Amino acid sequence: MAASEHQTDLLEGSERNEDEYTTIIPDVLRDFVQEGHRIVFTAENGVVLEVSVLHDYLLKFRYAASGELSDDFSYAVADDFSRAEVAITVTIDKEHILIHTPLLRCSVSREHLLVSIADHHGNVLSEDAEGFCQEQGILSGIVSVGISKQMAAKEQFFGLGDKTAPMNMRGHQLENWCTDSFAFGKDHNELYRAIPFYYGLRDEHAYGIFLDNTYRTIFDFGSTADDSDTMAFGADGGELRYYFIYGPRLEDVTRRYATLTGTHELPALWTLGYHQCRWSYYPEARVRELARDFREKRVPCDALYLDIDYMDDYRCFTWDESRFPQPEQMISDLERDGFKTVVMIDPGLRVDEGYEVYADGKARDMFCRRPDGELMVGPVWPPACVFPDYTDSRVREWWGQLYEGLYNEKGVHGFWNDMNEPALFKVESKTFPLDVRHDYDGHPCSHKKAHNIYGMQMTRATVGGLKSLQPERRPFLLTRATYAGGQRYAAVWTGDNVATWEHIQLANTQCVRLSISGFSFCGSDIGGFADDPDGPMFTRWIQLAVFHPFMRTHTMGFNVDGGAPIDEHQVEANASLPVNKDQEPWTWGEPYTGHIRTAIELRYRLLPYLYTAMRRNAVDGTPVLRPLYFEDQSDASLYGVEREFMFGRHLLVSPVIKPGVTEQNVLLPRGRWYNFYNHRSYTGQQRVKLQAPLSRIPLLVRAGAVVPFYPVMQYTGERKVEVLELRAYYDVHTVISELYEDAGEGYDYRESGYCLRTFTTEGEARSYQIKQHRIGEYATTYSTINLQIVGLPFEVENARVDGAPVAVQTVRFEEQVVHTLRVPASFERVVLG
Repeated sequence: MAASEHQTDLLEGSERNEDEYTTIIPDVLRDFVQEGHRIVFTAENGVVLEVSVLHDYLLKFRYAASGELSDDFSYAVADDFSRAEVAITVTIDKEHILIHTPLLRCSVSREHLLVSIADHHGNVLSEDAEGFCQEQGILSGIVSVGISKQMAAKEQFFGLGDKTAPMNMRGHQLENWCTDSFAFGKDHNELYRAIPFYYGLRDEHAYGIFLDNTYRTIFDFGSTADDSDTMAFGADGGELRYYFIYGPRLEDVTRRYATLTGTHELPALWTLGYHQCRWSYYPEARVRELARDFREKRVPCDALYLDIDYMDDYRCFTWDESRFPQPEQMISDLERDGFKTVVMIDPGLRVDEGYEVYADGKARDMFCRRPDGELMVGPVWPPACVFPDYTDSRVREWWGQLYEGLYNEKGVHGFWNDMNEPALFKVESKTFPLDVRHDYDGHPCSHKKAHNIYGMQMTRATVGGLKSLQPERRPFLLTRATYAGGQRYAAVWTGDNVATWEHIQLANTQCVRLSISGFSFCGSDIGGFADDPDGPMFTRWIQLAVFHPFMRTHTMGFNVDGGAPIDEHQVEANASLPVNKDQEPWTWGEPYTGHIRTAIELRYRLLPYLYTAMRRNAVDGTPVLRPLYFEDQSDASLYGVEREFMFGRHLLVSPVIKPGVTEQNVLLPRGRWYNFYNHRSYTGQQRVKLQAPLSRIPLLVRAGAVVPFYPVMQYTGERKVEVLELRAYYDVHTVISELYEDAGEGYDYRESGYCLRTFTTEGEARSYQIKQHRIGEYATTYSTINLQIVGLPFEVENARVDGAPVAVQTVRFEEQVVHTLRVPASFERVVLG
């Protein structure tokens, strides 16, 4: 049939491209509808904006270019999060629709649905520049969603998890795509975790924005000269859904983000001790030798780790019987000597019909598949692996029960989920093809959407299984990959780092950033995973790690060439092999062993302080590690401080992160501070010079604080604490401190099985008092407190405990007088005058 003249013209004029893209932005507002806490705006071209008031401080924004919003499903939002009933007022003027809450005013413009948010005083906190934009192709579908916002002249940006960029991200572009990033550097962008949550600090008012989108996400804080006054964030697909979290203090934002995404439950006390790991400790005799060395050399340690070489040819949930013929007996013997055993489990399961886990999972259809139904098979440690689809509740239930043999039968105490970005060997992308399919809990999708939550859902499955197998025990799980909200399931570490001074600096800032991004239970591979530290480097690294909630040494050991194990005899026979040396605390001999032992002993002395901080984090999300600008966000001089950080409420840490340093200048926040070692006091908002010999890390204490100490132990629970040491630091202001204790394991604390002591100190020119308020029914093992009071500016003429006189010992310690009293642990009020 001949084409008509008109048809011929159309055919000749048409052009065919690889794809045809369309950009969609909202045009003019057509109408809006309020449905309780939701206000839905619709533009003439069909773009929809939904604004939900979830709390007086929390707004949620969702955009749909198609005019139809998707199911409001999120892995990040905690199950126990609930919307508050908030009084909302909606008003209209010529150019805007205004939504008022008790704390915020949200304005939506009639042109382009631009959003502006201010507090109730009229201080603008966030305002759109060009607003929402979506790009889509005929073949590709949605390829990007995003939004641009104006930046105030001095606005600062922090967060996004453990990025290697400067703490203040202004001028930088950063991405979130979970990636196996061996030996990453300071300019590396794609790391192991995706935490699309950041803080804005504008005119001293803080807010947070959480982009809840699991695709690859991009945040550009004015990285180019053309956009130096504009920031933008977006994703490679999906829905633009973000939460605005009001402060006005930075710590308010943190706690409110925790309300939305949850917190890590209070960990068992042993998990906060020192842990030793390498790739790998084997055979059994080597593990027993290691344990014996720790106890003989009197270096405290609570946990020993077994990397992948404990398995039978990398088959997860199995043991290499030649290396570990009696694992249950070994684990029991280690526990008797005070060591918990932690083992690694990866998501990649060996393709082997004789391997029970593989055969059972295949029969039950538990593994990820390609679009045509073919199993997703790829190389990790075994040359061919399949991978459970943890986004399916059936798979999570199945996976969790696989731990029974290790957890219930063999007695393993904790687990380590690794390679769960998910990682693949041999391919440039390092991960699955993007078209691999996932259940996504009843919302089927491709790996492009599920990639960033794969590791998080693995940890969810693992913890769910551990809790069902031993509901009376607090599970310990460490993960490499995760997503926002993943703090509910696992601790994290910063990944495969390198034994360099640059990586000590990175470990320092990365852990602080993780902590303010929801992940307080964090640490780094002490000493570097790759390459060998010397004695001074390892000493400084372990001194830093004393103040990281997760404290573990880990190194590559004798395994090279893609994981092929070799033993020490092979190393001696071929000195050219690129292997790491031993990396235990005594490896470098004296004086380093003594310095390292002293640092680890300090960690154990501070365990009650750290445990208290972890409990506060579990309750309300208060970060255990905080940058100094969290202390005083009005002090712009603190914004650029990268080295120093707060550990808990009252300790200021100044780690040594460069070689050869023996003293360093520290900028102090406002207030008064004491040197931890010589008790010298300093006034804040000035730089002070602190001595930093290799034997110690500079450390300061907030004036007014009460800091608890346990005696040094070789492992947590080695013996009962018979006398608790409390050190109180004089100040003229009222300061509150806490000490939280419980059994260190189990869940009795959720009822009344805990002891929370709140200390309130008040100082005047001629008097000083400490008041204690105690709640909870946990009976501590001590009945006496050794109370040391530092810095009293007057001669003590009398001291009373609950009205009764008590003797005071006075010792001059370098630049301060320290007064010591023995008081009952049940005291209510101590007064010195």
